[in-house]
Amino acid sequence: MKRAAILLGVLALAACGPDEPGPRADVSGTVVVLAAASLTESFTELGAIFEAAHPGSTVSFSFAASSELATQVEQGAPADVFASASPATMGLVVDNGDAAAAPVTFARNTLEIVVPAGNPAQVKGLEDFARKSLTIALCAPEVPCGAAADKAFGAAGVTPAPDTLEADVKATLGKVTLGEVDAALVYRTDVLAAGDEVEGIEFPEAAAAVNDYPIAVLRNARNAAAAEAFVELVLSPEGSGILMDAGFDVP
Repeated sequence: MKRAAILLGVLALAACGPDEPGPRADVSGTVVVLAAASLTESFTELGAIFEAAHPGSTVSFSFAASSELATQVEQGAPADVFASASPATMGLVVDNGDAAAAPVTFARNTLEIVVPAGNPAQVKGLEDFARKSLTIALCAPEVPCGAAADKAFGAAGVTPAPDTLEADVKATLGKVTLGEVDAALVYRTDVLAAGDEVEGIEFPEAAAAVNDYPIAVLRNARNAAAAEAFVELVLSPEGSGILMDAGFDVP
């Protein structure tokens, strides 16, 4: 219902008169957005809203680990916008001169323990990630969710014993939804997106590992007008509302 209401609001803006604010007239064509895997659900919804507000436009997403996407940008992959799950990963793009302007933080995310529905292994906290009897999945340390996990374990004084290290947070979550592991560490937003298939367990050390999400138009954007308009949507009240519904905090 909320998405439908926002779509109606966006379409109403499209009908505004010449003296009223509305969609930018110069926005059309395809805008290529590289975004952290944890943004899949919220950005897909924002893409639909963007296309409704700008007839003739298309948002093409590539969702993956932020570190992988940053490497793609550095190697010259055609893209217009980069949204990262950590300032450190965005910093690689900025330091390489690939951002058109200073990135803006648009969301924050917090880790949660995720277990299969019913929590059959009776996981209670981070200390259980050191139990050799459990099968554990974590994000690889080079991706933002893995770096955040390392901070959380450090704050808890726990040395985890993972059975698998995954390429991004969605792959880590998938190990739980497929019943292949007893527990994993993912973002709160991914727990919510998985619905009844899983259960989330909050833990106090997550406060030591909150991830800021920055976004930037890229210097070599082929569709700079559409890129700027998409970033504006993400930063708008509508964008913030969708992100909060997905479980993100917004600045």
